[in-house]
Amino acid sequence: MAKVTDILIEETDESLWAAALEGGQLSGLEVDPSLEEVRWGSVYWARVFRIDTSLDAAFVDLDGSNKGILNVRDVYIKNQDGIITRGGNVSIGKLLRTGQMVAVQAKSGYLPKEDRDSDDIHGENKIPPVSMNIALPGRYLIYTPMAPENRISQRIRDKKIRKDLMAMLETLEDVRGTILRAAAAYTQTDMLIRESRILKSIWEQLQPHFDGDEMGLIMEGPDALQRVLSDYASRQIGHIEVVTMDHYQQVEEWCEVFAPDLVTKIKPVEVADPESGLALFEHRDIMGQIEDLFQPYTLLPGGGSIIIEQTAALTAVDVNTGGDKRGRLAVNVEAAAEIARQIRLRNLGGMILIDFLKMKTKDDEAALIKAMEDAVSEDPCTVQLHGMSSLGLMEITRARRTPALADRFESVFSD
Repeated sequence: MAKVTDILIEETDESLWAAALEGGQLSGLEVDPSLEEVRWGSVYWARVFRIDTSLDAAFVDLDGSNKGILNVRDVYIKNQDGIITRGGNVSIGKLLRTGQMVAVQAKSGYLPKEDRDSDDIHGENKIPPVSMNIALPGRYLIYTPMAPENRISQRIRDKKIRKDLMAMLETLEDVRGTILRAAAAYTQTDMLIRESRILKSIWEQLQPHFDGDEMGLIMEGPDALQRVLSDYASRQIGHIEVVTMDHYQQVEEWCEVFAPDLVTKIKPVEVADPESGLALFEHRDIMGQIEDLFQPYTLLPGGGSIIIEQTAALTAVDVNTGGDKRGRLAVNVEAAAEIARQIRLRNLGGMILIDFLKMKTKDDEAALIKAMEDAVSEDPCTVQLHGMSSLGLMEITRARRTPALADRFESVFSD
């Protein structure tokens, strides 16, 4: 039986919070700090101010205050005949020029650091990457007008499902330039056509703003509320809980456009002190689970534990048996599910190395890899498994959308 998911929407002076609970356990968590200057998915009309031949990239001014880096492979140029040229075959200097205005989208969020005034704009977290391949996410589809072919989300790994979805896409003449999300696997075609038209209409409304020489923000990316609704709208939703009427209206507006069936799931909740910070989260007793995410370890139900250590280059995860007397495979499989959840909740990115308990047979190792693949399939971000290293470490990479949880909550928990 599928787990029922509840979505909770909260807000403080510092940030907008959105959480997903499955069976009372925290499954998803998003936050938008007030200090965030560039949000993932935001669209800008930007000016190229430097071409860097050594990096084969262009630096763009987004809004007069924030900059972005545009790598050559993220350059998409459409000529007057509608033909799109993608960067990568020639140097970026042959595609763009200084002073040129371009429409770009932030590939990750950006939080300013204390050393923001440093002249070194190449350093980590100092400048967000952007792309000219703009993508507009919905519930079932991602509309990519600069990549007109239809594709299937990389998160859908089942070959038969991918084949069936592609066959379905080929029958939809009105649906072009879309990526089918995992949520579309069991969706009626008329819903896909409806959403495709909505996303295409949004794109057409942006077009008049891609003109002139005044740079600036054209459309802000999905906020925490919209990201969680989009990521979990395909699940079996119990309630979408809100405290304020503003949040009720925001959720209702999103659902009316992308998920009409969820409008009846919106539930205003009365709490003892709605003006206090995170009153709804306190009411649902999940603050302890959130605080645990800032600890370097977590306990497993069977008695084992995992330790998570972050460095500048990578994240290392160690699995320990503790008092668990079961076999190594059972402990590892249980750990795999929890590690995937912790990676998702802590919003870890880049290279992740996991030191599982050593497997005795190749069959056990294959079973562990399959368990990890299944566990990370629920992640809304792209997670790739690269197998086991010669030292017996599982290698994973994760392309996150927003800064790590610790960075996003730094201003909240430092008070």
